[in-house]
Amino acid sequence: MSMTSTSSKNGEAKDGAGSEFLAFTLGSEEYGIDILKVQEIRGYEAVTRIANAPDFIKGVINLRGIIIPVVDMRIKFNLGTPVYDQFTVVIILNIGGRIMGVVVDSVSDVTTLTPEQIKPAPEMGTAFGSDYLVGLGTVDQRMLILIDIDKLMSSSEMGLIEKLAA
Repeated sequence: MSMTSTSSKNGEAKDGAGSEFLAFTLGSEEYGIDILKVQEIRGYEAVTRIANAPDFIKGVINLRGIIIPVVDMRIKFNLGTPVYDQFTVVIILNIGGRIMGVVVDSVSDVTTLTPEQIKPAPEMGTAFGSDYLVGLGTVDQRMLILIDIDKLMSSSEMGLIEKLAA
């Protein structure tokens, strides 16, 4: 009997543990993406521009022999002119086996959110559709805008994942 209660407590702890999100900033807002999609975090380095690529695709970088596209999230979300400084980082993502980078202003921490801390995103015609939002995560006085990075990167306007699958 105690064996059963122990395993159910472990199960509850695991279920109640929540999800981990990498918190990053774009302008004055904090965003979060699923930590399991993050492969590594690198300092910003010059990229090679590709002719006729959309503005938000900064270009490509050579990551240990793999050429990967780099998306500037500030340009993508229409959040003003990006400034590249010592805090600017590239988050290397692995989405469905496809490696890509996203440029953000800075990375702050990894935050664990329980399902109760994630509220649905309001409909308000934001710079990007709320289809790309998981919701809003609240921790004390902080609010994280949680992005469904899979949906965003595989959207038709991004075209980064479908092109490979096609």
